[in-house]
Amino acid sequence: MNRVFLVGYMGSGKTTIGRYLAHDLGWSFIDMDDYFEQKHQCTIKEYFAKYGEDGFRDAEHAVVEELCSISNAVVATGGGAPCFFDNMDKMVASGATIYISVEPEILAARLSKAKDKRPLIAEKTDEELLAYIKEKLAEREPFYRKAKLIVDGERLPFSMYKLLVESMPFDE
Repeated sequence: MNRVFLVGYMGSGKTTIGRYLAHDLGWSFIDMDDYFEQKHQCTIKEYFAKYGEDGFRDAEHAVVEELCSISNAVVATGGGAPCFFDNMDKMVASGATIYISVEPEILAARLSKAKDKRPLIAEKTDEELLAYIKEKLAEREPFYRKAKLIVDGERLPFSMYKLLVESMPFDE
């Protein structure tokens, strides 16, 4: 096992946890959104505006395929990435996958402060945001739950992720 994919809804802490985990493992950290933006030389918001969600998801799928071949890396995926095409199956087959589960109310509180950076929620009121999160989580849970490990993103200390990853049985 030489790569870890962190999956979960936007705002679940994938980037923050991923940085800590990569440091603890002595690996590279890759934020899928940043990787996407560097590859396409524009922000995700700009890409959405130009190509729509379908165009974005197609391009995101290509990024997932690239990331599945990078060794010694912890990848914080985009929140929707596991839910399109065969992305989650590819990640499960090529490394450790950890679903960082967080309650909708906590996600809404976190995301209400960063709406302008997230095109799918930019125009929503706080009430609409919570309803949207609950709806999307219900749709995405079956994909997220394919992860090899599911953790409580609100309560598990960062220091435990390395221990969990090291104790997970993996196919080489």
